[in-house]
Amino acid sequence: MSADMQPDVRLGLSGRLTKTFIQSPLTPLLLIGSLIVGLLALQSVPREEEPQISVPMVDILVAANGYKAEDAVELITRPLEDIVKGINEVEHVYSQTLDDKVMVTARFYVGTNQDTAVLRVHDKIRANITGLPKGIPEPLIVGRGIDDVAIVVLTLSPKPERAGAWTDNGLYQVAEELQHELSKVDSIGGSYIVGGSANQIRVEPDPERLSLYGITLNQLVAKLENANRSFQLGTFREQGRAVPVVAGQTLQGMPDIGLLLLTSRDGRPVYVKDVADVKVGAAQPEHLSWTLTRNAEGGLDKRPAVSIALAKRKGANAVVVAEDILKRLDIVKGRIVPNDIEIAVTRNYGETATEKADELLFHLALATVSIVLLITLAIGWREGVVVMVIIPTTILLTLFAAWLMGYTINRVSLFALIFSIGILVDDAIVVVENVVRHWKMRGDRGLVETAIEAVAEVGNPTIVATLTIVAALLPMMFVSGLMGPYMAPIPANASMAMLFSFFVAVTITPWLLLKVARRRFERERGTPGGDGHDAGAMGRFYAWVARPLLKGRTRSKVFLTVVGVATLAACTLFATKTVRVKLLPFDNKSEIQVVVDLPRGASLEETDRVLTAAAGRLKDLPELTSIQAYVGTAAPFNFNGLVRHYYSRETPELGDLSVNLVPKGDRERPSHAIALDIRKRLADLPAPAGTAVKVVEVPPGPPVLSTLLAEVYGPDAETRRELARKVRQAFQSVDFVVDVDDSFGTRGERLRYSIDQDALEFHGVEEQAVYDTLAALIGGVKIGYSQRGGSLKPIDITVALPRAGMTPGEKVLSTPLPAGGTARQGANVELGDVVTAKRELASFPIFRHNGRFAEMVSAEVAGRFEAPVYGMFAVEDALKSIDWGEGGPPVVKYHGQPEDDSQPTMLWDGEWEVTYVTFRDMGAAFGVALLGIYLLVVAQFGSFRLPLVILVPVPLTLIGIVLGHWLFDAPFTATSMIGFIALAGIIVRNSILLVDFIRHVRARGVPLRAALIEAGAIRFKPIVLTALAAMIGAAFILTDPIFQGLAISLVFGLASSTALTVLVIPAIYVLLRDDGVPLERGQAAG
Repeated sequence: MSADMQPDVRLGLSGRLTKTFIQSPLTPLLLIGSLIVGLLALQSVPREEEPQISVPMVDILVAANGYKAEDAVELITRPLEDIVKGINEVEHVYSQTLDDKVMVTARFYVGTNQDTAVLRVHDKIRANITGLPKGIPEPLIVGRGIDDVAIVVLTLSPKPERAGAWTDNGLYQVAEELQHELSKVDSIGGSYIVGGSANQIRVEPDPERLSLYGITLNQLVAKLENANRSFQLGTFREQGRAVPVVAGQTLQGMPDIGLLLLTSRDGRPVYVKDVADVKVGAAQPEHLSWTLTRNAEGGLDKRPAVSIALAKRKGANAVVVAEDILKRLDIVKGRIVPNDIEIAVTRNYGETATEKADELLFHLALATVSIVLLITLAIGWREGVVVMVIIPTTILLTLFAAWLMGYTINRVSLFALIFSIGILVDDAIVVVENVVRHWKMRGDRGLVETAIEAVAEVGNPTIVATLTIVAALLPMMFVSGLMGPYMAPIPANASMAMLFSFFVAVTITPWLLLKVARRRFERERGTPGGDGHDAGAMGRFYAWVARPLLKGRTRSKVFLTVVGVATLAACTLFATKTVRVKLLPFDNKSEIQVVVDLPRGASLEETDRVLTAAAGRLKDLPELTSIQAYVGTAAPFNFNGLVRHYYSRETPELGDLSVNLVPKGDRERPSHAIALDIRKRLADLPAPAGTAVKVVEVPPGPPVLSTLLAEVYGPDAETRRELARKVRQAFQSVDFVVDVDDSFGTRGERLRYSIDQDALEFHGVEEQAVYDTLAALIGGVKIGYSQRGGSLKPIDITVALPRAGMTPGEKVLSTPLPAGGTARQGANVELGDVVTAKRELASFPIFRHNGRFAEMVSAEVAGRFEAPVYGMFAVEDALKSIDWGEGGPPVVKYHGQPEDDSQPTMLWDGEWEVTYVTFRDMGAAFGVALLGIYLLVVAQFGSFRLPLVILVPVPLTLIGIVLGHWLFDAPFTATSMIGFIALAGIIVRNSILLVDFIRHVRARGVPLRAALIEAGAIRFKPIVLTALAAMIGAAFILTDPIFQGLAISLVFGLASSTALTVLVIPAIYVLLRDDGVPLERGQAAG
């Protein structure tokens, strides 16, 4: 462009920005300011391991005493479901109805505020409480969300040599004090204790002694309640002062209780101690918890343990909170925790978040250094210095934008930066390379003027190319469901990185390049070899490869056909299962959970035996550090446990093992391989028939109820259960489908005490007295608290039979009851005189999903195939071989509940549902991205056909992507799909730059083939450099278990598409716009 032209008219936005900033004193201030705000964001943005995901779950718990499950579901469950379904933003309503209790769960849409969700449920239930049956207590409403997941879990246990000196009761008391101290840490949210038992004053009545003295259990309870009452009456006035008046007393301990006078017999006083044993100590065990560590002999030391789980507040920095907890622990350890108790940190998400962040920041630094070396070798060390400044500046600006958008530093957002590093430097590479090329051919013009022209030359296509990448990425922000928040940081951060990279490239880059390289190019003015049209060795290599392909239309057509066939052939690897498809890869964590479900009715002791045997099978795992066993209570839940409702596992037949492994850097095997080993070890675990043992890994993405999950619908309960049994049979017939279970199991047994109405009338016994006696005997009665004063915590006072006496038999039936018919003679009757006991089967649990009855069959996938889609197909094949009788097999659905419940139907859910929704939304996002790119290119070139040419290379990425996954034996995952979508923008960017240069060369009147060779040769170097930069950035995450698919897509997809794009587009030009001029008659570069 000559000097007398109107520069601002031809410069465009990029040239004008460069002209403004290339010599402005504001530019260094802009650079320094960018670095400062970025470093501030790096220090201030909260660090977490996982993205913040708000998926509120609100449980509505109802005690339905006396109702069988079949009746409770009609009277309580269905009305509650109808109420909850009407609440705004509720996505799913689940319910589980058992005999005597109901739980309805409202799961809200992702992104709903947790507090808002709980308040909505509270308000709606209260407004419609009259719809519940008479006598049903007010529902208990409990809301849980991601912020209820503990980030730190501390496990207290006695040291091995002092194991016999501590009980779970003593550990619980220490844990209580420690919990109070740790709760003083800033930003601590909720905290709770798992395991152990609190102190209790227990009055254990002896039915025989009660009968001997003629004392009823109701009398004993009433005496204790009245003797432990204290309440305010009002005030007296005395000498002008108000004196509060209090009546009653509180029982101070065993002597007070034991010496309470009940009555007298034969002139002798009868005290509480005469008819009951009064004990102070641990409450009767309703659950057990242990820690097991390997000893010197290779066995496992089993010691009582109590765990403290601590969560953080919303928005708090997990790293800082975890560090503060451990600092506080060090301060109080000697004062509150005795020296013979050891504290193991069995979960520290702050530490893992730091480890992950540091690892990724290290990879980020390595990628930056590698790209700088690439530019240094390819262009020059001065240009490398420029890139070394530009990359951190853009990354820090992106972090600042992420801070403003509310994102945290977590593994997903950091991966977004690593993914971005290769493409954010593209603009800078294009600008640097073009400025250097123009400086070499500038003649007598000044460096500043030439630099502005060079930026302007690539400015418009660079703007469009940058916007195409943004257009390719942004639609991914609208992926719905739980997968959405996992993906959102990638398009958000990468798009911001691209926008910042453009502005940095056209403002700071020319200024910095001028500062660094001015003297060199001023010295080189007029030196031989300064022809900027010399494409160099890379350009000559390109011309050597391209000339044979572009000599004639036939050769171009054959080349394009071969490329098309290669693309289709690569895609056939999906059909042959050579490359597998799986939504979520396996992570490499240091925790694995073993979930054990014994048949209903199993005792706490039996569950403990099975868990201990399971732990014994794992004692020689080389990666094992410790195991925590939780019997009859839930282990501290993680995000996976939150979704699966593991926190509600509070019955004796349920148990968990938390298996803790050495850090991943200190072991060879990934956690998934260890989980497969554990599953193999537990395959023949001795346990009662019907026991389900599941090995649960922490998922790398959104958790689901089960990896492989079939919901079974039908007209009635028996049909559904029979159908589910056959579906379970099909599950079990597939060799790679493991940990199979169902939702209904086996019916438990229960004992029903029925009142003989004739005997009741004959003896003059009140029914309420019978019920009260049975409740006190079997369930126990809480009397109140013994308020001891002196900063001592009040102790619960309970009347209950001792655990040894909790068996049906004559002893229980001999408990006396007040009999009105004989009370004048001071006599009582025995409980056995008015009640009869008989055994009956309990009801099957009843599950409903969104108002429809359903049974569920669940499983995991491990072995030959580890993606649910292959398990689904294998199960469907197995279903075909089952004899279904006259009704035929069920209808199989893949999405959406059946409209007609009367038709037996099997709906695939679990990870498949997330896979379906994710790939559906990502496919739609890809379509929107292509449309957006097409519109941008139409706007740039003013043609409807040319953008189609530019989009043709997009499918070519599949050649490298599929072959790369085959080479690494890696499944094609959601992150692989992200890479494919991102590549659409990157490849189109290269195509735009190439086509723009072709148009420039053609405008000079150069024949088509010569123009194609010249433009390709000139643009080949920057295209290859930008591709290599993106590949280098992605290469550092090739070994990551989660984002390996993304890295493979970028590395191999870029390799194949870059190599082919610079040849395919010229070949299409020859095919569509051939001018017939042979190549030899034109001027070809190089």
